[in-house]
Amino acid sequence: MIASDAWKHSLGVLAIQGDYEAHSAAFAEVGVSTRPVKTPTELAEVSALVLPGGESTTMLRLLRRDGFDAALRDFVHARPVFATCAGCILLASEVLHPQQESFAALDVTVERNAYGRQNESAILPIETTLRGDALPDEPLEAVFIRAPRIVRAGAGVETLARRDGYPVLVRQGRILAATFHPELSADRRVHQLFLQILATQP
Repeated sequence: MIASDAWKHSLGVLAIQGDYEAHSAAFAEVGVSTRPVKTPTELAEVSALVLPGGESTTMLRLLRRDGFDAALRDFVHARPVFATCAGCILLASEVLHPQQESFAALDVTVERNAYGRQNESAILPIETTLRGDALPDEPLEAVFIRAPRIVRAGAGVETLARRDGYPVLVRQGRILAATFHPELSADRRVHQLFLQILATQP
């Protein structure tokens, strides 16, 4: 665990729609406080950001309405970001089923709602390819709710976990993205992994 008194980043959670409070609670459990981010001014006050799950189309509409989308696009292309489910869709370079605008910060193609409707949600143990303090050699509990599917990952994208052969947890430099909801599990290893990534950032 990274001690909160040694923490050098101000971590924000985009708080305009979705399960942002669950992310804040998850980070609190591992000793790191977060700040809700609802405006460009609040975004400028943090050095790293969580893009939570929710409804990506609704998020985009709210971001455009408030004139927030341009500032957020610049941020995700320059700063550390942890994205889950809808957040992963927002970061993708291409969105299918149907096509949708995105910020193109993560070199992946995603299909929306690829694992079915709300009533087809699932909690599954998934194997990871990453070893170390954050993701030891044991299955990771993954909560899938109307999850997107990553159908293409670029050469610079590292796949850390798969479901049915498709990536569900990926890293591209300072960006970590999951198609599932680690904040809804009792397993905090994915949040710890993002903290480890942040610890390497200037």
